[in-house]
Amino acid sequence: MNRRRLPRWLYPGMRVKRWLVLLLAGIAILGLGAAIYIRDLYRATNADEIEVVYWLTGAWLEPQIRALLVAGFGVLLTGIGLWGLARSVISPFVARGDSVMEVLYTKRYLARGPRIVALGGGTGLSTLLRGLKGYSANITAVVAVADDGGSSGQLRRQLGIVPPGDIRNCIAALADAEPLMTQLMQYRFPAGSGLDNHAFGNLFIAAMTAVTGDFEEAVRESNRVLAVRGQVLPATSVPLNLSARLASGRQIWGQSGITTAEEPIDQVFIEPGDVRANGEAIERMLEADMIVIGPGSLFSSILPNLLINDVADALRAAPGLKVYVCNVATQPGETANMTASQHLRALFAHVGDDLIDCVIVNRDTTARRPEGWLATPVEVDVRRLEELPVVIIEEDVIDPGNAHRHDPAKLAAALMRLHQDDRIDRSRPRRVSRPVSQAS
Repeated sequence: MNRRRLPRWLYPGMRVKRWLVLLLAGIAILGLGAAIYIRDLYRATNADEIEVVYWLTGAWLEPQIRALLVAGFGVLLTGIGLWGLARSVISPFVARGDSVMEVLYTKRYLARGPRIVALGGGTGLSTLLRGLKGYSANITAVVAVADDGGSSGQLRRQLGIVPPGDIRNCIAALADAEPLMTQLMQYRFPAGSGLDNHAFGNLFIAAMTAVTGDFEEAVRESNRVLAVRGQVLPATSVPLNLSARLASGRQIWGQSGITTAEEPIDQVFIEPGDVRANGEAIERMLEADMIVIGPGSLFSSILPNLLINDVADALRAAPGLKVYVCNVATQPGETANMTASQHLRALFAHVGDDLIDCVIVNRDTTARRPEGWLATPVEVDVRRLEELPVVIIEEDVIDPGNAHRHDPAKLAAALMRLHQDDRIDRSRPRRVSRPVSQAS
C-alpha cells in the first residue's frame, strides 16, 4: 500500500496516535463508569416509564442496536471536539493555508528522513531539491559559487559578494511556501525601474549579507526566515573564477564564457585553487546517508564544487552512498554531442574515479522534445558505461512533457529506491534497470 495516500496522522513517527488512543481509552473508561451509574439510576426510578426519556434514549430498540447508536454518537462528538480543540489551540502557530496535520507531518515524519547532501548548481539542482523535499527535511544543498553573468554577476562585481543566483533558486525550491515563494524569489524588476533585470531573491540575499556582515551567515538566516525545508549552503564564502582549456588549447574565462564554448572542453579550473570550503557543508557530507552530484551543467555547475580540494576529500571520505545523476540532455556550447559515459569520464578526469558509487541514467525515450531547442538527448551508451567503476542505475527520470528536463518527483523516487536498496544490501549488481512503468 502506498503510504503517501494515508491520512497524515496515520504515518509512523507522528507522535499523535499514541495520545489519541490514550484519550479514547480514558473517555471509554469514563463512559463505562457513567453507564453503570445511569443503569442503577434507571432501575431505581423506572426512567423508561417516563415518555420523554423513553423516546430520547431509544428504549424501544434492541439493546445491541441501542448501544451501537449511543457509542457511535459519542465517538462522533469526541472526534469533532478533538478536531476543533486542536484547530483552536494550534492554528495560531500554523501558517495560513496549511493544515495542522501537514505541519505535524513536516516536523515529525520528514524530520526522520534520510540525510541527503546535494552538490551542484543551476536549474538542475533546484529541480532535484523540489522532489527530495517530499521525502526528507534533512537535505543540505551545497551550491556552486562561480556564476558571473546576469543579475548575480552584476551584484558580484558591484558589491563583491558571492553570486547569489543559484542559492536563490535552491532556497525557492526548498521553501515550504512554494510555488508562491518561487514566484517571489524569481521576480525580476522591469526595465527602467532602476533595478533592471535584478531578481528579488538576489537583492534579498545581498541585503541580508549587508545586515549580517557575512555571506554564509546571510544564507543561514535566509534559510530560517524563508522556512526552508533543509538548508542551503554556499560551497565556499569566496567567489570562484572559472576558466577552461579547450581541445584546441585555447583558454576561455568565466562561467558565462564556458557555457558558450564552440569546441569541446578539455579541462576546467577554479581560482583561487586553494580556496577553503564551507565547514558546515563538509560536516554534512561526512554525516550524509546519500550524496547526490547533479543534475546540472557539468563544467560550469558540478565541477566547480568538486574542484575545491576540501569537497573532493570529504566526498572521498564520506561513508554514505555517492550518486551521480547524469543529465538527460546535452548543452550546446558545453557538452554538445557528449554521451553518458563521456560525461562520467570528464568528471573522473578532473577528480578521479573513486568518488562515485552509482550513476543514474534515463531509460525513457518517449518524452516530448521541445521544438526549436538545440540540445539533444544524452545517449546512454551502456557498453561504455560498463567499463567504468560505477553501478549503472537505469530509471525513468525524465519529464514526459520536456525531454530536456528531469522530472522532480520521478528523480526523487528513484533516489529513494536506491537509498532503500543500499540500506538492505550494498553489494548490488553492476547494472540495475527498472521498467519505465515502475519508475513513473
